[in-house]
Amino acid sequence: MERKNVWSLYDSSQLAELGRINERYKSCLDAGKTERECVELSIRMAQEAGYRDLQDVMAKGETLKSGDKVYAVCMSKMLALFRIGEEPISAGMNILGAHIDSPRIDVKQNPLYENEEFAYLDTHYYGGIKKYQWVAQPLALHGVVVKKDGTVTKVSIGEEEGDPVFVITDLLIHLAQEQMEKKASKVIEGEKLDLLIGNRPAEKVLDETSEPDQSSDNGGSGKKSDQVKANVLRLLKEKYDMDEEDFTSAELEIVPAGKARDCGLDRSMIISYGQDDRVCAFTSLFAMLDVTDAKRTGCCLLVDKEEIGSVGATGMHSKFFENTVAELIALTEGESELKVRRALANSRMLSSDVSAAYDPMFAEAFEKRSSAFFANGITFNKFTGSRGKSGSNDANAEYIAALRKAMDDAGVAYQFAELGRVDLGGGGTIAYIMANYGMEVIDSGVAVLNMHAPYEVTSKADVYEAVKGYRAFLKI
Repeated sequence: MERKNVWSLYDSSQLAELGRINERYKSCLDAGKTERECVELSIRMAQEAGYRDLQDVMAKGETLKSGDKVYAVCMSKMLALFRIGEEPISAGMNILGAHIDSPRIDVKQNPLYENEEFAYLDTHYYGGIKKYQWVAQPLALHGVVVKKDGTVTKVSIGEEEGDPVFVITDLLIHLAQEQMEKKASKVIEGEKLDLLIGNRPAEKVLDETSEPDQSSDNGGSGKKSDQVKANVLRLLKEKYDMDEEDFTSAELEIVPAGKARDCGLDRSMIISYGQDDRVCAFTSLFAMLDVTDAKRTGCCLLVDKEEIGSVGATGMHSKFFENTVAELIALTEGESELKVRRALANSRMLSSDVSAAYDPMFAEAFEKRSSAFFANGITFNKFTGSRGKSGSNDANAEYIAALRKAMDDAGVAYQFAELGRVDLGGGGTIAYIMANYGMEVIDSGVAVLNMHAPYEVTSKADVYEAVKGYRAFLKI
């Protein structure tokens, strides 16, 4: 295909719509830095667009008809939105599926300790990261603390103007001769990613006769009552009514602090944390809320745990989606296991996931003819996987031809690409999981620079074309 930078093709009205979409997208990135936050935000937007909770519909004994809009939630970290079409659901759906988890650093369940009058949170990284990229920069803490009585307290520290931030320290260059000789994978190791959260002791200081605490296994020689740690616990108690044991039932995620920003003098790009895969999740959501009627039932599926293999109750391997489709069939066509199977097999899906953008600074990692380029439109990946297409879904040519026609008819800019050089590596998405039902699936999304880094970069033009492409798909 001929490469074409689409910026020069836009008229004033298209540029205005592009601007509105990208400002909305940046706001969503700021409000949704965790899976829970993404689900909460998406539900709020869906409700404003007339979507109802499927559980409420079922509780009232109602049925569903063409035009009805419902959503279903799994454990506050997975969401499915459905707009019932004119055709029976068993005839198949048009599904936009994206993941809302991103690489990050998680707080362990027994994390708080003091070492030489520094208070730290012990951590475990999540997903594929270059660990050295996460040190020496401002970090924020997001998540929830759930107490034994079921009370859920939201935590967000480091995003507001007056908030403190946190940091993972690095070794100063003056003493780093040995460190600099290590492989990049070893420069910062997992157990060195602990979060520095305090240095000020509590008001009550131990006397000099206090016995050393021999129980610490974190390298500290702290006393029976570590005073910096005690001060941190006091602050947590005051702000969140949180005791140390409450860490065991908390989900706390460490992410870069700060908002999504325009990138480049021309403001043509966006730099932000979490654009893999929220750039596809939010553009899919925008398209879903924009399309109000279509022959086939439309679905926007936002899932968790893709970065660690789509496992668990909120990952794509779970039965949540299949079970929800069964409930929809029961409310529209009557209970039928066969119709559920037909609905899944007859469906079409865009596995809305990002692709690697060609980076001329690292040209050796790419095969240029088969790369995705910034501002060339939405990217389709016929297959993903690694090396010999291992772990891949490989889309049918007939399906690709139908998508090409749909995109062309809707005036959507698009390109076809692979992740990188054949023998260099690779990656996977949720596409192969959904293809197991026999449905037509292909990966499609936005090209990203710095993928899996704390700050990733996308093209505003590609964000715009993704929304257009997802709209067109929901209507075919």
